[in-house]
Amino acid sequence: MSDYWNPYNEFIPEKLHTRSKKETFTVEGYNSLFRHFLARLRRKTKCYSKSKLMLQYSVMLLMQKWNDGLVSILI
Repeated sequence: MSDYWNPYNEFIPEKLHTRSKKETFTVEGYNSLFRHFLARLRRKTKCYSKSKLMLQYSVMLLMQKWNDGLVSILI
């Protein structure tokens, strides 16, 4: 699923590509969540990921916390 941005046609085969704004709202919601809570996913100024592994760990920790998989440190 993607929006109607034309460059997608260059690297996604037509039979695998569905264009629809109504099908992308979940992905955009998660993108917003990640940018809000993880400084490394905001604008590329001082806070950015230098390591793909640390980015992966950060996203995994956020998802664990978001889904009540982690107990708060302040208990």
